[in-house]
Amino acid sequence: MRIELVSPSAGDSARLTPLALATLAALSPPDVEVGFSDDQIRPVDLNNGFRGADLVAISVMSKTAHRAYQIADACRAKGVKVVLGGIHPTVLPEEASAHADAVVIGEAEDLWPRVMADFQTGRLQRLYRQDRAADMNSSPIPRREIFNAHYRSYIPMDVVQTTRGCPFFCDFCSVHSTFGNRFRMREMDKVVAEIQGLTRWGILFADDNVIGDAPYFRKLFTALEPLKLKWVGQASLAGLDDEENLKVLRKSGCKGLFIGFESLSPQLKTIGKPQNHPERYGEVIRKLHDQGIITYAAFVFGFDFDDPSVFERTVEFAVANKIIMAQFAMLTPYPGTRLYSRLRAEGRLLRDQWWLAPNQEVLAPHYRPKLMEPEQLREGWKWVWKEFYNFSSIRKRMGFWPALYPYLAYLPLNLRQHYFARHKIWDENTRPRAWKENLTKK
Repeated sequence: MRIELVSPSAGDSARLTPLALATLAALSPPDVEVGFSDDQIRPVDLNNGFRGADLVAISVMSKTAHRAYQIADACRAKGVKVVLGGIHPTVLPEEASAHADAVVIGEAEDLWPRVMADFQTGRLQRLYRQDRAADMNSSPIPRREIFNAHYRSYIPMDVVQTTRGCPFFCDFCSVHSTFGNRFRMREMDKVVAEIQGLTRWGILFADDNVIGDAPYFRKLFTALEPLKLKWVGQASLAGLDDEENLKVLRKSGCKGLFIGFESLSPQLKTIGKPQNHPERYGEVIRKLHDQGIITYAAFVFGFDFDDPSVFERTVEFAVANKIIMAQFAMLTPYPGTRLYSRLRAEGRLLRDQWWLAPNQEVLAPHYRPKLMEPEQLREGWKWVWKEFYNFSSIRKRMGFWPALYPYLAYLPLNLRQHYFARHKIWDENTRPRAWKENLTKK
């Protein structure tokens, strides 16, 4: 028996190994042959792909749903059974079921062995629903060897997860509804053992908030210090003003943190972000840079309190505080979030199922903002990307950091983002690579 694990593409995004699929490979019976396809690296051939596969499993996010359904429909047309799982099918199982023979709702640790057993005995069910939070300690070490064929195409970092869940209730985020509103942690010795077996240049911790449970974070990352790691991760602002946490970050080898600043507005509490205090942003950025940790700041535009002045104010702040890297996003109403439900109830969604559009990035925003027109939001967002990553801004943001690493990374990262901002954002060259290549063949 052969199964094919598929990561569908939504565009030319960061090439990171999909941890969820490596975990599925590890959960599969040892006598099952496991294949892997990354649609971004090698576009799936809808006519001739997955020859010899008995079962195709596709991990789906909302932004990859359109492409995932294309691949699923092509497989089923050839008589190959398809299983869909991931955040999007968990939120919209009935929609996903129209494109699959089975849908996994929730986390895979408890469900995937059942799926495999049922398929092998010809009793595949339409829906597999998780009835309790998965025990992360029951999850095996991911089979990363499935990525070997694409080894050089990925960013040279192994992806590791130590916690799941989030106690915060941000309106626009689905983490708490998908993974629960409390932190679940892996046993520290299991994390250390897994990391000791990794060989790539660095590690990306896939936790939604790597310092969310401060006592666990301090113990685990103190235990990791002897391994001399180089790692990056994602963190909430809660806890980043704590000097002990900052020291643990530095000593354990943290080189950068992706942080959801979201907005400079004091009204952030109204959207479920009480842990963000804009008046302290500058101090947090300075302290991280003093520790040699790159701040990768995330800002979102289009909240109900945002007017057209938000774009210039955000760029001014980011340049003045010498933010090393930043990501700017238009507010996106993901299904399963309180934001989506509210906008739909208020009649402000422009497209109820925006994720089914092949050109969803060009169509965004997918709702009507309160204090500006949709076109103003889109043009302001494009302007911010271009302004923050133009050569003048790159020069102004060059700081005097006490650590060497920010100096070494600053220009390569910013020049790459300059190219990204110019071609993908400003020129709207957003069509997914897989579709571009297929069009070229026609």
